[in-house]
Amino acid sequence: MQERAPQPPAPVRSILPRHVLREEIWVVLSLSLLSSAVFAVIDLLRAPLHGVAVSTFPSFEFADQLTQIVFALAPVWLVVHLLRRTGEGPGAIGFALDRPRFDAATGVGLAALVGGVGLGIYLAFVALGVNRIVYPIPPTGHWWTVPILVLGAAQFALLEETVVAAYLITRLRQLGWRPTVAVGASALLRAAYHLYQGWGGFAGNLLLGVFFGVIFLRWRRAWPLVVAHFLVDVGAGVGYLLFKSHLPGL
Repeated sequence: MQERAPQPPAPVRSILPRHVLREEIWVVLSLSLLSSAVFAVIDLLRAPLHGVAVSTFPSFEFADQLTQIVFALAPVWLVVHLLRRTGEGPGAIGFALDRPRFDAATGVGLAALVGGVGLGIYLAFVALGVNRIVYPIPPTGHWWTVPILVLGAAQFALLEETVVAAYLITRLRQLGWRPTVAVGASALLRAAYHLYQGWGGFAGNLLLGVFFGVIFLRWRRAWPLVVAHFLVDVGAGVGYLLFKSHLPGL
């Protein structure tokens, strides 16, 4: 008697809804190999293997810049996905949408304060020779310089204030860390990844991290931090474009 071929085991059923699983797949791929696939497609379109190259984008550099911004936001998507998955929601880390006027107005005020202090620290450390000259803009001379500057500022603001401030401080407090220690850890991380600028970038961002951390714990709102960060980055880029001939070292 002929034996029947063994049947493959059925996939393990998940307790999660299908829409949650679909989102999980996209988040994981966005944080791993999906970006490589997209950049490979752009690279192939930029220089076809045979024949005459024909541009299918107005500017491949713009496509590169835009793709980098989109995939750089994948960690923010992961944070939101995890918060929804646990039932906490984005509001648990200060991303409620119930006070837009307060968030916007407070963000503008914080931007004015942080921008002024940050510029002073930067110029002082550059003058002391312990900080590098920072170019806070994408490549110049293109039609997309300013749009990418604005989109890049939004990307950095969302990424840093979501992950380093709102998410990290909230989770460390949930682990039982004291407020001062949680804020200190967040500020130290923020300062560490700005060390490429020099000691001025480290000191300025350490102070910024402490200040933003205290503000976040007091108000439990992350939007003012995002708005302030966005405005400071846009202001730095526009200021550079307008006054670069007056900046030290340029």
